[in-house]
Amino acid sequence: MQNRDTRSNARQQAMTRRNFLGSAAAAAAFTVVPRHVLGGAGNVAPSEKVNVAIIGTGGQGIVNMKQLFTQPDVRIAALCDVNEESDYSMFYYGGTAGLKPAARLVQQKYGQACPPYRDYNEMLGKEDIDAVLIATPDHSHAVVALAAIAKGKHVYCEKPLCRTVYETRVVTEAARKADVATQMGNFGHSSEDIRLACEWIWDGAIGDVHEVHAWTSTGARRWTSLTDLPKEKPPVPAGLDWQRWLEPVPARPYHIDYAPVRWRAWWQFGSGTIGDFACHHLDPAFWALKLNQADSFTVEASSHGTTKETCPAASLIYYDFPARAGMGPVRITWYEGGVMPPRPKELEAGRSMGEHGVLFVGTKGSILGGGWSRSPRLIPETKMRAYKRPAKSLARCAGHHRNWLDACKGKGTASTHFDYAGPLTEFCLMGNVALRAGKKLQFDWKTMKVTNAPEANAFVQPGYREGWTI
Repeated sequence: MQNRDTRSNARQQAMTRRNFLGSAAAAAAFTVVPRHVLGGAGNVAPSEKVNVAIIGTGGQGIVNMKQLFTQPDVRIAALCDVNEESDYSMFYYGGTAGLKPAARLVQQKYGQACPPYRDYNEMLGKEDIDAVLIATPDHSHAVVALAAIAKGKHVYCEKPLCRTVYETRVVTEAARKADVATQMGNFGHSSEDIRLACEWIWDGAIGDVHEVHAWTSTGARRWTSLTDLPKEKPPVPAGLDWQRWLEPVPARPYHIDYAPVRWRAWWQFGSGTIGDFACHHLDPAFWALKLNQADSFTVEASSHGTTKETCPAASLIYYDFPARAGMGPVRITWYEGGVMPPRPKELEAGRSMGEHGVLFVGTKGSILGGGWSRSPRLIPETKMRAYKRPAKSLARCAGHHRNWLDACKGKGTASTHFDYAGPLTEFCLMGNVALRAGKKLQFDWKTMKVTNAPEANAFVQPGYREGWTI
């Protein structure tokens, strides 16, 4: 999805630095070069480094950038953001974030600055970049990802992959056609915990899984107390390019409850608590129960505080999947904003379920945990201690960013590449469609259509700002 005036042409077929990265090792065998060029002991040759641009240098963008700093074969080559600097201390990031703080960190790391940009299209056209890491607000994920993919860049995109189901499908298909290395930022998918949960479920540790409960204490009131458009029209802060921040959604006056920090609660910019946490907490169920092999599913929701403009303060969402891939029907229930599932009778007194979590319920027992929130354990603990664990069958990851970088260099496929992350995101975001439609929906995955309530498809594929299209 790009502005009609700036839509990129198909990427060129000529030799690029990306092609060179994959062939550098073979070429080295036939080339005599000085040791400092090859890198020497403990160093990485410049030709083998992955040049990464960070697009979106708010709190999560800087968190990701610091992770990339730990990888010896990465260089942050450019930065792009529409905001110079703002206070992000309401979140775990702490302190300030934006283009200036990110630039200071790059200067400290390398002893020299890297180019800063406000316009990602300008940056993609000028800089020698192999890959981009996208950590913008949800509403611009699709725009930025498609621009990078059109240039043949590898892409790491924060979760959710996109704000809407339709955008997610378009980005997934574009990445597949371009054959670029992709990764979504649900880092728990590269963990040991999610692999153990899958292996135990496939081993039959708890029999046939027929219920999954996943929850978070967070709700949209974490970000805003408003439920309708704000009446005030304060001036745009110095250093924030409001019109660039808005693209591609319809224009509205600036307000502090939108940008640069609190956007997630608003349907026009974010995807609520589901967008924030479901790609973490529902990921173990999606993988272990092979939900992507279903042709369709139903989803219905109830909530408190949902409005035309804002996401819910609390919600309860039911996803029902039919039998698929040798597994029986399963109901997956999502809880947010303090709503909690019934406490399992097997869980010992005094043992907490936690503010975030996932619970698998099978015909022979239950597993608590298994993803981003906590390590999996059969409950009660006596059953865990008695369980004979199966041999590990899934490949392990050295780390979420490391896994993506290896894929960028042609070493396998990233763990949550878009062909996996896309369907996972679509599944999660259909909860938002049910919230906004206010009725039980039947979703046909292949056609990407709600079949029993056609009016709900307006939330599957919303409109864009004039001048923007897919």
